[in-house]
Amino acid sequence: MIEAVLGLVPVYGLAVVFLVTFTGCLGLPVPGSLALLAAGSFSASGDLVPAAAIAAGLAGALLGDQAGYWLGAAGTERAAAFAERRGMSGALARARQLIGRFGGAAVFFTRWLLAPIGPAVNLVGGMTAMSWRRFTVFDVAGEIVWVGLYFGLGYAFSRDIVEIAAVSGDLVWMLAAAAVSLVLALRLRSVLRARS
Repeated sequence: MIEAVLGLVPVYGLAVVFLVTFTGCLGLPVPGSLALLAAGSFSASGDLVPAAAIAAGLAGALLGDQAGYWLGAAGTERAAAFAERRGMSGALARARQLIGRFGGAAVFFTRWLLAPIGPAVNLVGGMTAMSWRRFTVFDVAGEIVWVGLYFGLGYAFSRDIVEIAAVSGDLVWMLAAAAVSLVLALRLRSVLRARS
């Protein structure tokens, strides 16, 4: 899969970056992060214009997220039933918990840190009382981080793109583990202060 995506980006350019990020944010199993790594790499070598590649990735991601939100808003029960038939029932339940507990922050962090649950969060954001404006603000902020992170990695390490693609999933999980550790440490600190 890595070689296929890397082969498509220089041939079809920005259209591939846009389509892969768009469909990935809708929940289809396509490698959006890999397309951004490739876009960064080919921008570093001069095959793509960096600003245009970033814009294509960001536009695809935002339009995919917005489509998911509006699918959820337009047909709440039908959207949930459709997603559950596609094996997303666990992701929908987790998305409901995240949005219920963290609101817009759930949208932000599922753009880049917890990306696999992002499409379910899009649907649930539309199905719940989350306003479109609130969803969009957190969505844009999160997608800027996601696109910037993966495009930047591809640009900075363009000669090692295949190796970076192989470990990028591990990098995201390492960041997630660090974030969870920080939250737990802060929580423990507040509990210990309250007891003393």
